[in-house]
Amino acid sequence: MTDNSEPKELPVTFHPALYLQRRGWVLDIMRREGVKEVLDVGCGEGELLSCLCNPAPWLAPPPQDVLPADSASGDDAYTTVLAELHRDILHPTKISGLDICKADLDCTVRLTKPPPAEENNEETKPLWHRAPTRWEELEVDVWQGGLEHVNPAFVGVDCIVATEVIEHLPDRILDRFAPVLLGAYQPRLLLVTTPSYTFNARFTAPDAPPSARSGWRDPTGRTARIFRHHDHKFEWTVDEFRAWCAAAAEAWGYEVAELGGVGRAQERDEWGRDEALGWASQVAAFRRRDGVGWEARRAGRWAEEEEGLRRAETDEDEDAGAHRHQLLATHRHPAHDAAGRPKPLDVVGELVVATMVRFRETAISLTEMWFEQEIERACGGLVDWLVRAIERHDGLALRKTRLGSSTIPEWAVHLEPTLHHLIPPEPLVDAWATPPDTDEVEDLGDLFDDGDY
Repeated sequence: MTDNSEPKELPVTFHPALYLQRRGWVLDIMRREGVKEVLDVGCGEGELLSCLCNPAPWLAPPPQDVLPADSASGDDAYTTVLAELHRDILHPTKISGLDICKADLDCTVRLTKPPPAEENNEETKPLWHRAPTRWEELEVDVWQGGLEHVNPAFVGVDCIVATEVIEHLPDRILDRFAPVLLGAYQPRLLLVTTPSYTFNARFTAPDAPPSARSGWRDPTGRTARIFRHHDHKFEWTVDEFRAWCAAAAEAWGYEVAELGGVGRAQERDEWGRDEALGWASQVAAFRRRDGVGWEARRAGRWAEEEEGLRRAETDEDEDAGAHRHQLLATHRHPAHDAAGRPKPLDVVGELVVATMVRFRETAISLTEMWFEQEIERACGGLVDWLVRAIERHDGLALRKTRLGSSTIPEWAVHLEPTLHHLIPPEPLVDAWATPPDTDEVEDLGDLFDDGDY
C-alpha cells in the first residue's frame, strides 16, 4: 500500500516555457544593442540560430545621403514613425554555432539552410501566403568542436551567447571558458545563462527531507546538492554566480552590465519564498571595456594565458585534439536583387495611391501596405523610402488611427479627400446571386422528394 503522506516535490511550471524566457532575454539584449554578428557556443540543435535566420522585414536605416535631401522635412510624425518601425528589429549578417555533438549539429545544419527560391518552393506553392523577402545577406557557419580550443574565425565577434552551457563543463574546460571567450575572442558582448541552485529549494517544502527531491546528486562529490540534470557538473547559488561573473569581468577587462534572472513559477509558494528564492535561470551580460588601456591589458593577459593553455594541451591525453574545431557547413542566404535599389519617390507614391484605389480603402495600415510585394520591392527594402514617398505625395498622409475593430491606434496611410473620387463605388450586388436561405434550400429539396425514385 502506498504511503500518501510521504513528502513529494511541489509543482513548478513556467509560462512561457523556461527555455523561451531565456531565449527572449537573449534576443531582447541583441535588439537593444544592435547586434549583427553572433556566436552561439553550445548551440545544440540550432534553435536560437534558426530564429536568427528569419529575415528582418526591412533594411536598417540608410545613411542620410541615401535619401533625397529635399525629402527630409523634419516633421515630427515622420521622425516618430521611423523610430517606431526600426525599434527592436534585428539585422544579423553573420551567425555561427559551435557544439561537440554531431547529431545535434546535423539538425542545426538542416534548420539554418536557406529555403528554396520561392518559384521552386513546393511547400509554399499551394499556400495563400508567401515567404518573407530577405533584404540583407546572411552567412551561417556551423562548427563542431570544444569551446576550450581557440578558433581564429571567432576573434572579434560582436556577441557570444552561452545559454545553459557552463554547468555542463568539467573543471578543466570551465577554467578555459572566460580566457578563451573573453581573452581570445574579445566580443563586445557575452550573454550567459545558468540554472540557479538557490531556486531549487522551490521544488520542495522547507521541512522536506532530501529524499523528497528528485534529480541527480553532485557527480563530483564536492557537495551534497541535487541537480536538475544528469550532466550538470555544478549548479551555482546566486552569490556563487555573482562572484564568478565579477572575477571573470575583472580579469578580462569587462563589466557585468546586467545580472539577474528569468523564470518565475506560475504557482504561488505557500511558504512565501518566491522573492527570496528568485529566478530559475540566472543571467549575466558582460560588456567589453574599450580604450587603449583595456585593450593592452587584455592582450597582455591573453598572451600569458595562451602559453599556459598550449602547454596544458600538450600535456593532456592523446584524445585532447578530438574536439578541435571542424567547419561542418556554411550557408549563404542571399538578399533580394532589388535590395537597396528603390524606384523614384514619386513612382512609389503613385503605387501607394493605386494600391489604395484597388483595395477601395481611404486608410490602410502602414505595415500592411509595406508587405504588398510590389510596394516593398519598389522601395528596395527601405521602409524609410516608403515613409518619404508618402511624406512627399500631396494626396497621402501618415496618421495614427484605429483601423477596423482595433482599439489600439497604429500608423496608417491615409488617402487625402482630394483623391477619394479615384476610388470606384462598390459594385452592385445581384440579389438573385446571393445564396438561398435554409428554408429555400429545404423547399428546393422537396422537388426531388418523389417516392417513385
